[in-house]
Amino acid sequence: MADAASRLTTLAENLLGAPPPLRIRAWDGSEAGPPDAPVLVVRHRRALRRLLWKPGELGLARAWVAGELDVDGDLYEALDRLSGLIWARPPDADGGASRSVLDPRLRAAAREMLRLSGPRVWLPLPPPAEEVRRRQGPLHTRVRDRQAISHHYDVGNDFYELVLGPSMVYSCAYWEDGGTLEDAQRDKLDLVCRKLALKEGDRLLDVGCGWGSMAIHAAKEYGAQVTGVTLSREQAAYARKRIAEEGLTDRIEVRIQDYRDVRDGPYDAISSIGMAEHVGSTRYRQYADVLFALLRPGGRLLNHQIARRPERDEAAYRVDDFIDGYVFPDGELAPVGRTASILEEAGFEVRDVEAIREHYARTLRAWVANLESEWKTALRRVSPGRARVWRLYMAASAVAFERNRIGVNQILAVKTPEAGRSGLPLRARAWSERP
Repeated sequence: MADAASRLTTLAENLLGAPPPLRIRAWDGSEAGPPDAPVLVVRHRRALRRLLWKPGELGLARAWVAGELDVDGDLYEALDRLSGLIWARPPDADGGASRSVLDPRLRAAAREMLRLSGPRVWLPLPPPAEEVRRRQGPLHTRVRDRQAISHHYDVGNDFYELVLGPSMVYSCAYWEDGGTLEDAQRDKLDLVCRKLALKEGDRLLDVGCGWGSMAIHAAKEYGAQVTGVTLSREQAAYARKRIAEEGLTDRIEVRIQDYRDVRDGPYDAISSIGMAEHVGSTRYRQYADVLFALLRPGGRLLNHQIARRPERDEAAYRVDDFIDGYVFPDGELAPVGRTASILEEAGFEVRDVEAIREHYARTLRAWVANLESEWKTALRRVSPGRARVWRLYMAASAVAFERNRIGVNQILAVKTPEAGRSGLPLRARAWSERP
């Protein structure tokens, strides 16, 4: 009988229709596959059992979070090789359920997986504790949104300090060659303030204010009066402490409040940085309508949001199983064109769209480096499974941004008065000179 790694390599080739791009190391210590590739470590045959019960991404994710799968070597290279194989396949490469039933090679692969999975294969393993449990009720109600936000953000401010660094900004930074993560995050906050044309005394609403970094920058550097809203109690407590330490309690108020419940407009400007991904497609027009109503005529909105590539059939879009189950429950991405259209349908005039996709890949790599350098400390602050979720999520997201699978955009929109005066200069952007 061949060793476990050789059998797994043959199994993977039969399932993928191509040689696996990674070397495989099995639970019995055997190895097989390309010698110069990163190594996929199958620590326990329970990983196969999970795949039998949940084929595809969710089964793999559960095995990874449980520590039954790992990568020895460059994680980015491993993910890049795997994603390239998956994304390069045509949409109908699997041929549907009929192919699975009729293809002798796949039937043989299923039998081999059953043999390799060990005893009690007929009993499903419970998912790791870090997975979101069964959710009930309609999407994006206030209660369900609070639960989703709590799952993602209320995992410990001290853990986020390790990952994000001193800036405590959890969104794409704005990089310049030679700069640090903190430099890039400061520059991003300043870019938002400049696009909003903030000045002394302006009322700014920061939707999804996080740990208060945008509010502090706008108040301290531009003299704005800031209201920040978040659904995360841990974020709010942390932000309020920082604001008090900065002596800015007279300029900044942080509320635990749904953006749909804000009633004290009009505001001169609104910033929404990395929050709209939580809104959901069914609520996005409501989101745009609420923000439009909260702005004064001539006021500006800066919407900073991750976007996906459009689908040929938009009805076929589905949320990534790993992200939905472990990272952003109920989160949804939309193409940037659809976002801009909805903002305009609500009454906004879209004046500028800046794509900063490459900046997010670099930001994520910096966060992964922070986590890996403080791995032992991270394991004292969160569960090993939670730390593994974050390492995989951020590294895989970096690869997705680099490969243009997803992007991130800053949309500057104006509540232009009926007279048509947008308030923007004729040349709003200062473009770099031609090389």
